[in-house]
Amino acid sequence: MKKVDIGQLSLYMAWVVSIVATLGSLYFSEIRGFIPCELCWYQRITMYPLSLILGIATFQNDRTVKKYVLPIALIGWFTSLFHYLEQKVPGFAQIKPCVNGVPCSAEYINWLGFITIPFLAFLAFTLIIVFMLLIKKPNNNN
Repeated sequence: MKKVDIGQLSLYMAWVVSIVATLGSLYFSEIRGFIPCELCWYQRITMYPLSLILGIATFQNDRTVKKYVLPIALIGWFTSLFHYLEQKVPGFAQIKPCVNGVPCSAEYINWLGFITIPFLAFLAFTLIIVFMLLIKKPNNNN
């Protein structure tokens, strides 16, 4: 029986999460017609490159990509957390109001009373960060 390589599996799973998140954001804007707010754009700026970076790293089995992916994913994680707090915590949105376009406190979806688009982005960034942390340093013996 072949031993499962958790590093390769984690790399692959992080890539799948980034692809699903990217396609999900495109679905909401291009098919459902939801106009992204300013914070949504910042989250997209961090998620979209992860799809490409993690895809290349997965096929190259490049576990060193973690040092590039983690900072980008953490920026997206904090942005989506801030965005979610703007939506769900009363009075939080007044800290930095959006100047034009769609307000960042708007909720296009609200499934089960807590699942919004920023929550989905937060979940995706969290999973990517966890998968990156599961990757161990590559063996130099090979």
